[in-house]
Amino acid sequence: MSGPAADEPGLPDPVVVRGSGDAAVQAAEARAAVTRGLNIDTVAALPIPADTANVRLGPEIDHACLSLLPLVGVWRGTGVYGNDPGLQTPQFGQQITISHDGRPFLRFESVTWHLDSEGAVGAPAAREVGFWRPQPDGSIELLVAHAEGRIEVFYGQPRSLTTWAMSTDATWRTPTAPPVVGTTRLYGITPDGRLAYVEERAHSDIELAPHASAALERLAG
Repeated sequence: MSGPAADEPGLPDPVVVRGSGDAAVQAAEARAAVTRGLNIDTVAALPIPADTANVRLGPEIDHACLSLLPLVGVWRGTGVYGNDPGLQTPQFGQQITISHDGRPFLRFESVTWHLDSEGAVGAPAAREVGFWRPQPDGSIELLVAHAEGRIEVFYGQPRSLTTWAMSTDATWRTPTAPPVVGTTRLYGITPDGRLAYVEERAHSDIELAPHASAALERLAG
């Protein structure tokens, strides 16, 4: 048999559970007694500085991220799919959180949910997580992972102090993901202080076309 002997100095003795399995079940129950009443919002804080979505609180934002500073915050509102000028009824709700931990990137998270024709909240919808990564030449990388099985790498530039245009350079999809092959996004801070964006998508059999747009109010930051 290859590998170190069981009695090799410095190695812990192997843990052996003998019997019908009752002891293992009881041990699992004992562990669960400690954790079963806890959830994400009740576990102890990490031993490192927490992310902040408010540039006035927490770690100082890295100088490299100053071109993205207006994006930092917690934003929530509604949006619509497609590009029908006559459509006024919101079709989805969304919260975007853009935060940082003092290093030269921003963390991005988007959570959406369906709305019915009366505005009532329906089932959870798309979810995204990723990172905005400003570069020394002034360009921006945006990495986004989608819960539906897609990872996108965007590149872009600030168009002004409050607008950012991004388009995909690469897209990876799992076999079960929708056949999205390219995406563009234009983000901006509106004159009344909302975070607005327009997204276009191309599918394997559909050219680039409007997919969604939203305008989100600042909740924090």
